[in-house]
Amino acid sequence: MSVRSVSKSYQIYDSPAHRLRQFIVPRIRRTLGLRGGAYYRDFRALHNISFDVGRGEVVGIVGRNGSGKSTLLQIICGTLSPSAGRVETLGRVSALLELGSGFNPEFTGHDNVYMNAALIGMSRQEVGRKFDEILDFADIGDFIDQPVKTYSSGMAVRLAFAVAINADPDILIVDEALAVGDELFQRKCFARIEQLRSTGATILFVSHAGGTVVDLCDRAILLDAGEMLADGAPKEVVGMYQKLLYAPADKAARIRDEMLGRVCAALLDGRASGSSGDGTAQDTADALETENYDPAFVSTNVIKYESHGATISGPEIRTMDGRTVNGLVRGRTYRYRYRVDFDRTFTGVRFGMLIKTVTGTHLGGSLSQANVHEGLIVSSGTSAVAEFSFICHLNPGVFFMNAGVFGCLDQGEILIHRLSDAVAFRVLPISRNQAQEAVDFGCTSTVTLE
Repeated sequence: MSVRSVSKSYQIYDSPAHRLRQFIVPRIRRTLGLRGGAYYRDFRALHNISFDVGRGEVVGIVGRNGSGKSTLLQIICGTLSPSAGRVETLGRVSALLELGSGFNPEFTGHDNVYMNAALIGMSRQEVGRKFDEILDFADIGDFIDQPVKTYSSGMAVRLAFAVAINADPDILIVDEALAVGDELFQRKCFARIEQLRSTGATILFVSHAGGTVVDLCDRAILLDAGEMLADGAPKEVVGMYQKLLYAPADKAARIRDEMLGRVCAALLDGRASGSSGDGTAQDTADALETENYDPAFVSTNVIKYESHGATISGPEIRTMDGRTVNGLVRGRTYRYRYRVDFDRTFTGVRFGMLIKTVTGTHLGGSLSQANVHEGLIVSSGTSAVAEFSFICHLNPGVFFMNAGVFGCLDQGEILIHRLSDAVAFRVLPISRNQAQEAVDFGCTSTVTLE
């Protein structure tokens, strides 16, 4: 697959009247020998995108909403024409784009299988031979004979993916539609994608899940505002994507400009080709395992609960020697600390912390005292610094921390103050990572062949 200087622009009109003027007035002006006017604004969805994908390569495409990912995939599939540039593909292309694409809601699932398969180049005889496999993979039972408009979103995705994956494609393109399916079906899909990968099929995969891109892909591409900011090793590109995603609004433009710069591109190319040259791979591993503080990587969604007599401030993560960091290395010990200023007297005061995933899943936390009877007596006007030591058992990814303080009044224990998503931090990528999912439980393995 070859994508060369692809751009896509749309004409944006402020009102239907402007659209009508654009249709009529320029023709009249040209007839009179005058220059035609423009009653629209150009919206640039893609700008000068170029890359190649080889046979058997799995490439992930990441980017914020509105970055141009879906537009690019539609152009590659041929369902959308570029304003400039060209795309060349070799072999059968099978795509799972936006939910319900290629399906007629009035037709039954059975009829839509044949229609959808025809759109990707399968003959009726070929579909007939594979129909049982498609039905078995989709696992929607008797709904295959019901109109698609009666399907849930998950059922529609199941059927669409079953058709796409059983077309034996040379190129498989998967947009974010898989996020609709349940976990069991997603696992089934990824297992089938791995099987296709082993046969030499080329796969383009769009996802907001950085861990999935790192695990599944050989390469990754970062798009933003229609431009390609990076093309390289998945860990590096996903890290850049997360840095851009969580950057404060006033710093995002500067970070984006840095990513477009030559220095960043040269660094990325060097790391992506780390297997060549003496010591390069080791240098990369060392760089990935260096704790750091990125001032642009901060939580932009801090939720401050109503205060009932105290205020939390200054949450941060520190190394054991006192350096503030938000890039952590798995297996090392850190301190999470914050300040609390009390303007009311409480008994049974306890301090807490909680670690969460990007999706809000609670992974674990701690309280300064096990129960309210062990809590502290704190007078109005007192300030306290709460500090929690923890070993980072998390796998590479992005996580968040809460901070909270509890205390007792006459009516019992209350939540005095809480900051949700107070701190954002990254666990840095490491080489030869065998642990899976969010938490490293320190598992070891022994395999005996008999």
